[in-house]
Amino acid sequence: MRKLGALAIGFLLALLPSLVCAQGTDRSEMDQWVKATEHQTEPPVGTTITMANWQQYKSVMPLGMQKLFQGTYGWKMPADVQMTIGPAHYGIIPKTWVEATEKYGSQTKVEQLPNGHYKIENYYSGTPFLHPADPYKGWKILANNFWFVRPALYVNTEQNYGTVWAVDRFGNIAPSSFDVVYRLSSYISDPGFPHEENYMPGSWQTQYAMQLSPEQARYTASLSIFFKDQETNPYADTYVFVPALRRSLRLGSASRCSPVFGFDWAYDDANGNGFNGSTSVYTADFLADRNLISLVGFTMDGAEFPGGYDMPLAWPKPSWGKWSLRPMSIIDVHRIPSEAAGYCYASRVMYIDKEYWGATYVDNYDANRKLWKMIDYFVDYANIPVLGTSLNGVSSVAYDLQNTHMTVWCGYANPWKRKPYIDSQSPKEFYNGAKYGTPGGLMQILR
Repeated sequence: MRKLGALAIGFLLALLPSLVCAQGTDRSEMDQWVKATEHQTEPPVGTTITMANWQQYKSVMPLGMQKLFQGTYGWKMPADVQMTIGPAHYGIIPKTWVEATEKYGSQTKVEQLPNGHYKIENYYSGTPFLHPADPYKGWKILANNFWFVRPALYVNTEQNYGTVWAVDRFGNIAPSSFDVVYRLSSYISDPGFPHEENYMPGSWQTQYAMQLSPEQARYTASLSIFFKDQETNPYADTYVFVPALRRSLRLGSASRCSPVFGFDWAYDDANGNGFNGSTSVYTADFLADRNLISLVGFTMDGAEFPGGYDMPLAWPKPSWGKWSLRPMSIIDVHRIPSEAAGYCYASRVMYIDKEYWGATYVDNYDANRKLWKMIDYFVDYANIPVLGTSLNGVSSVAYDLQNTHMTVWCGYANPWKRKPYIDSQSPKEFYNGAKYGTPGGLMQILR
């Protein structure tokens, strides 16, 4: 009974939006940041940014990072922080993705419906809008992010990559391990896969995660299904398998604000691109184009968690690799007015890399327009057999600035050299779309 009670409480917490206090940085500071960064001072290659000189280069930092340097919140930049600037590297997009963008991009269109929803038309594969421009420029950048560069099959397991670390304000660390299977079911351009799978008709992506540890949470699983017809299905269908009940429960649209497995990512955050909502009932205001520092192409040598991180912030140590200046588009994402009531985020400010269209930083503001969460995404890439050069992993930290706790994704207790499985690298069992991408597959967990 004690175990059942703990699972029930954890499950209920996962369904409820987090309650936060309205305090700290106001959304209006973002407008000040846009104006203040019009004229940027770019650090030359070889520069090392530290606590002593960061203000000289703050114009190439997102607002959330500036707040960490300023020490505005409980989470603040370590006194010994060092961020060395190196040259930017490009050409990290798979050849077939580039070809799909060039072939089909010009046919992709957007229509705003009478109910205020947005509808993408004629999207086939690749990046929808290679050169986003008005009308709807902010929305088009959001669409590029929603369909950002990703492999057809992305697998993390307990054996290679699937560890998540929850850290509270007292420095207590709680690890959890997972099997994670993110899979495209349509719009596919990777070699060796069909353009469209048939295991979940009408969908374009499925996201599966099953918890393996700690033992009291073992076999708890989540499945989100994203549909091509977003007018009929404006939100992903999300299911949670509860081992104590031996069944799965379908969550409502309000679950988009719920913490995934109790971590600092809500369902609308839980993707390597910084946004996991939809392009039907969400839109975006274009704020600016800026060159910002980012860690793209890291090595993470010696980056075992927590010893390989600059603690207590879990910031990358210099051994991870060099930072570089990357061209980014900054947008403010929010729900359309008719869908905004009761939603947890008034603004999601995204700093989006203009090569692969994933967000490198996200500043989330609560319903009172106070800065709530900062999420970082540090990207690795490698040469994948058959696929070619591709993104090969994301290390991410979600900081709850108001409540001073955080979640570290891919902080690893063993050598980092074991990467996630991409496409043909994946063990054959994870090719089973029906098992890892349908509600019926959840019912196979305890069999």
